[in-house]
Amino acid sequence: MSTQTSPGSVDAYRCPYCRMTAPLTDRATCRTCGSPAKVHALVSDSGWEELPGAADMAQIQFGRSHVQITGTFVPVADFNLHPGDRIWFSHHKLTFAESSVKLANYKDGKSFLTRLLAKMENFQLQATGPGHVALSDNHLGEIVSLPLDKGKSMWVRSHTFLAATDSVTYSPTANNLFLSVRNGNETETEYPIGRYADVFYAPNEQGLLLLHSPGNTMFRDLKPHETVYVKPDALLYRDLTVSTFLTAEYPHAQFSIFDGIFGNNYANRNLWLKLNGPGRVAISSKYEKEFNPPHPIIDGTVEFLRW
Repeated sequence: MSTQTSPGSVDAYRCPYCRMTAPLTDRATCRTCGSPAKVHALVSDSGWEELPGAADMAQIQFGRSHVQITGTFVPVADFNLHPGDRIWFSHHKLTFAESSVKLANYKDGKSFLTRLLAKMENFQLQATGPGHVALSDNHLGEIVSLPLDKGKSMWVRSHTFLAATDSVTYSPTANNLFLSVRNGNETETEYPIGRYADVFYAPNEQGLLLLHSPGNTMFRDLKPHETVYVKPDALLYRDLTVSTFLTAEYPHAQFSIFDGIFGNNYANRNLWLKLNGPGRVAISSKYEKEFNPPHPIIDGTVEFLRW
């Protein structure tokens, strides 16, 4: 492991995780994302660093309101909303709400088709202060806080959204990564990271986005033209400057004269998501079972890698 020193002080702490600069809280956590403060950040030799979820009992400030993270295994985000401040979230994430909090359907101005493509719940709720409202997911993981500056956007994996302030909105964005496989006389088209994913952005003012990341989370900053390979469904979020490609990996010995007869249908094939910098990327240690169709790949936005 190598050690890097993060610049700044407790009066002007620049968080290495959310990249915001603000004074630390009394519990020595970042005021804008809740991560424990680190003067020295440990980075693995491969370049990956653990992205700690918001610490237990950490308070994250947004405008006149704040949210306190409680718990470690299935953490709860307890929002203390100032009068008139609002957040929005999926209705099934609601844990409790005080009677002073006004709950209503969230009207995001999106069409049913837009919400469907973004894999958003058709019915979202909006909570307006004053008072407490708490949210949680139903599986183990960490709450990852992503403060978004005005005009800032972030690609986010579907089904990880927990909550956002009303200054944050979203747009489904085509991934344009697919592969076609031949199954008998039929051709099937598959999208290993989904046909669409969500891009969250804060068009008019700074906002706060909370994600529930299953398992543990790692991140790194890719330099220009730097490349890493990750499991497709492990990617949690990335800067829009990071480009993505599909890569099918084969043992070199399996490429032979029989390729043209039997196609590239091999049991040892691995499918990877290739990420090219520059930009920030984060991955989860828990992800869905790897998609690996047991049929020849005949078309798609995929490159082949032999080892």
